[in-house]
Amino acid sequence: MMKVLIIDDEPLARNVIKEYLKPYKDLEVVGECNDGFEGIKAIQEFQPDLIFLDIQMPRINGFEMLELVENKPRVIFTTAYEEYAIKAFDLHAIDYLLKPFDKNRFDKAIEKTRQQQSSAEKETFLQSIHLPAQMHRIVVKDGNKIRIIPLSQIFYIEAADDYVKIFTQSESFLKKQTMAYFEENLQQNQFARVHRSYLVNTQTVTRIDPYEKDGHLVLLTNGKKIPVSKSGYKKLKEMLGL
Repeated sequence: MMKVLIIDDEPLARNVIKEYLKPYKDLEVVGECNDGFEGIKAIQEFQPDLIFLDIQMPRINGFEMLELVENKPRVIFTTAYEEYAIKAFDLHAIDYLLKPFDKNRFDKAIEKTRQQQSSAEKETFLQSIHLPAQMHRIVVKDGNKIRIIPLSQIFYIEAADDYVKIFTQSESFLKKQTMAYFEENLQQNQFARVHRSYLVNTQTVTRIDPYEKDGHLVLLTNGKKIPVSKSGYKKLKEMLGL
């Protein structure tokens, strides 16, 4: 028996999915949720094999929710927004349903998800899809709590093995994500990769000082000094207009 969880803020959409699932006797709906916060708790509680996940939801969106889930189940995304990387969905075994969807399209998604076996492929897919609205904030888990951190409050991001460490004025948070991901997605928000291990918010830079042979140090408004590589110095000057 495959356990199924439905996460969608629209009751009608949840009812349609439940109706379409009725012929599948080997799929059991173990719960349904109104938003991503409820979804994370339900995934931890029920350990579903498959989730139907809406993308645009209140509080946190579907992609942000998935970033906070440790052991990700198989996913069928449901969305009313075709512009959100439908081509990318088609290139991977994880499927999407574009609302409104019919029973025939639903059945194809179920079959495709059953065939999807590679967790590595799934992880690669999830890291390749981003909502434009997602990059004005970063969502992290803080113990049992979920914190939403506006980019304006972030001073710098530091590499930490398979994680990154996100620093605000007085706190730091671990997030399982790559530096390359943040470098790519935060450039337009004035974040510069000044070093292999550091991204800095250029709005918090107060001074750049020479350091050792060809290096520099950047001083942030919170007093933190960050090493700057030769290539990072060039990027930083460009972003600061120096």
